[in-house]
Amino acid sequence: MGDQISMKYQTLSIQTQGEGFYDITKLIKDWLKSQNVQRGDLKVFLPHTSCGLCINEAFDPSACRDMENFLKHLAPRNLSFIEHTAEGEDDSPSHMKSILLQNTLEFFVEDSKLLLGQWQGIYLCEFRDLPKKRSLNIKVIPHS
Repeated sequence: MGDQISMKYQTLSIQTQGEGFYDITKLIKDWLKSQNVQRGDLKVFLPHTSCGLCINEAFDPSACRDMENFLKHLAPRNLSFIEHTAEGEDDSPSHMKSILLQNTLEFFVEDSKLLLGQWQGIYLCEFRDLPKKRSLNIKVIPHS
C-alpha cells in the first residue's frame, strides 16, 4: 500500500474530432478499475487552455447539445473586441469557454467505484474546430 500512496499521476490521451462534449466517464472508470483502490480520492487535471472538464447530465443527449449551444451563445466568434486569432477564428472563443468550466475535477472512490450521481457523466469539452490529441493527468490517492 505504501507504493500506491506515493505513485505518480498517469496521463490518458483523448483524441477529439473538433468542437463538442466528449463523454469520458467510461475511460476514467476503466482506468480506476485498473488501479485496484478500495477507497480514496481521484484527481483529474486537463493541462490545456482551449478545452475544459465538466460533470453534467449524461442520460439525455439533448442536455449535452444544450450545454454546447449555451457556451457558443456566451462566447460567440463575432465579438467585436476579439484580438487573439493567431490559430483561427475559434482561438479566443475557445479560451473564453474554457474559463467558464474546470480544468481539475476531484471525486470520491468508495468500494472501488467512482461516486457520481445517477445521471452524471464526466465530459471533456473541446472548443477547437480541428481534431486535437488531449492529455488528461489522472491520479488516485488511496485511503486506508
